[in-house]
Amino acid sequence: MALVRYNPFRGFDALSKRMSDVLGDFGSDPFTEDYGFDKPTFYPSVDVKEDDKSYFIKAELPGLNKEDVKVTVNDDNVLQIRGEKKKEQKDKGENYIRMERGYGEFTRSFALPDNVKDDKIKAIYNDGVLEITLEKVEPSKPKEKEVKID
Repeated sequence: MALVRYNPFRGFDALSKRMSDVLGDFGSDPFTEDYGFDKPTFYPSVDVKEDDKSYFIKAELPGLNKEDVKVTVNDDNVLQIRGEKKKEQKDKGENYIRMERGYGEFTRSFALPDNVKDDKIKAIYNDGVLEITLEKVEPSKPKEKEVKID
């Protein structure tokens, strides 16, 4: 007999998906190019993992060129991945039955821990996947100063 950890939100995933499906179709015409509300819908999927020496961020950015993506780190130690997936131009006479691919500007932000230095960040973009490696740095030890007791 296997023990299974109790998850009080177990059934909410299916309910959330059903609600998204229902609300996603609200106000859309299945025979036109514009589905639902005309706003950007591209939001890249991201995985974050770590080992003893580094943190790793892997973002899927299908259909984007390396030049369409920008990675920055600000003074607050927040890493941002920004870019834009542009909508393909429709040729005259084409009638889309369904459009599911997302497009538009996107930003993903990650608060970096204190043990990551911005000069130790490496990013590689290959085949629509952005891989960012953040090397961990040993935290500086607090300095102690002995206080003389009178």
